[in-house]
Amino acid sequence: MYQVKLKPPFVDRFITGNCGFSTISGWALIYVDQTFLKQGRLTFCSMDRYGNNCDENDIRVLMLGWEFPPFISGGLGTACYGLTKAMDQMNVKVTFVLPRAVDSSFTTHVKLLSPGCAKSAGACGYGKLKNVKFHTIDSALLPYSTPDFYRQRVEEFLKFKRSIKGSATIPALFGAAGDYSGDMYSEIHRYAAMAADLVENEQFDIIHAHDWMTFPAGITIAAMTRKPLVVHIHSTEFDRSGEHVNQMIYDIEHHGMHAADKIIAVSHYTRNIIVNRYGVSADKVEVVHNGVERNGGTSWPLADTGIQKDEKIVLFLGRITMQKGPEYFLAAAKKVLEVMDNVKFVMAGSGDLMRKSIEMAAELGIGHKVLFTGFLRGQELQKIYEMADLYVMPSVSEPFGIVPLEALSNDVPVIISKQSGVSEVLTHALKVDFWDVNEIANKIIAVLKYPALQDTLANYGNFEVRKLRWTNSAKRCLEIYRQVLSPVCKQAPC
Repeated sequence: MYQVKLKPPFVDRFITGNCGFSTISGWALIYVDQTFLKQGRLTFCSMDRYGNNCDENDIRVLMLGWEFPPFISGGLGTACYGLTKAMDQMNVKVTFVLPRAVDSSFTTHVKLLSPGCAKSAGACGYGKLKNVKFHTIDSALLPYSTPDFYRQRVEEFLKFKRSIKGSATIPALFGAAGDYSGDMYSEIHRYAAMAADLVENEQFDIIHAHDWMTFPAGITIAAMTRKPLVVHIHSTEFDRSGEHVNQMIYDIEHHGMHAADKIIAVSHYTRNIIVNRYGVSADKVEVVHNGVERNGGTSWPLADTGIQKDEKIVLFLGRITMQKGPEYFLAAAKKVLEVMDNVKFVMAGSGDLMRKSIEMAAELGIGHKVLFTGFLRGQELQKIYEMADLYVMPSVSEPFGIVPLEALSNDVPVIISKQSGVSEVLTHALKVDFWDVNEIANKIIAVLKYPALQDTLANYGNFEVRKLRWTNSAKRCLEIYRQVLSPVCKQAPC
């Protein structure tokens, strides 16, 4: 005899034939003889504990995210793109819910849904994708936003709308209906309600929610559909704000982590924060490191950058925020320029500390040696990698850090903060505490002055990141899905 443990309402469908049945603590224990199994009248791996198909080749994933190329402001969009693309190559069906318009040229492998499509699916077919359901909704929410920033965006939109009163032209970012909430908390829960309504008729086996803004939506959909929820932590409020956390955001993160069936952390560094700061059981948290897309060796001219051919280029690339440590980069630049003059420091990115960083460079007397490019993407990003001699990531708290992988993939050596997840997977990188400005400067000087060191870091680092592919990340996610979608039929001799 074999024992099968099932929770109602999936009991009735199995209580037929040669089955004995009893109930313990709301669960059904069904005893099935071996002959009954051999006759194929009960298939053990056909259904999970939620009543879903659990064949690993037929897992259907509902992903909830907040950015996707080309509309990205950080690593979250890059990670979502790489992960879903790899899953597509593995024939995993992915439906991606996104609250804003996405360029179809970047979405060749994933079905995209926007809450605005709920009542206008026919109008949401997009580009080459026959199954894309897409429509822009009104939302001032962006990844890495804060309640104050959200309020500012809403006020700016209202001011703009008043200025064009009577015009049919409304910014695509906010859509045409003007339906948005006046505060960030309400807006996030409005999105959750709309997302739940949107996916009511969608077929999926598991919910995969990326970062805190999507957690209320994930929890709502999981409760509505009885599907399992996996939350993916790319960054925590402690990474973004240090000890001065926003309580609302922390509470949403805490609720999402405890409501989830499984948690995916992008590094052991992040896993430790989840366990120690959010009170989550370590057994519930799995680590899946990010990957990187392999880049070609396209050559780019310096063009009109103001950089001389004999000048070395040290690159900072990322959001210019407290989390990324821009002030440490500039302080180290000052020390480097006291020793070497033929160096330019490029800060590529945008953020709330950009103005302060420009002022700091001027106050340090190095304004003429620091270039601020603003946010880069596509060919501009490829170009800056091609120009750089060294990349520096002085992050105060970096859950992972995809940019060092991209830099090494483009043969650019890297100096990275020890307070990062990417330091777990890179051997051929110089590592330093973010606060140790003297050591950062010393390592920059060493790389720029000694070509042999620069070549060794670049060549071995490039070889190292070839192993860090999104396919590996996707395979690991599928393993976690299978753990959550574990077969209800646990075969064990009675």
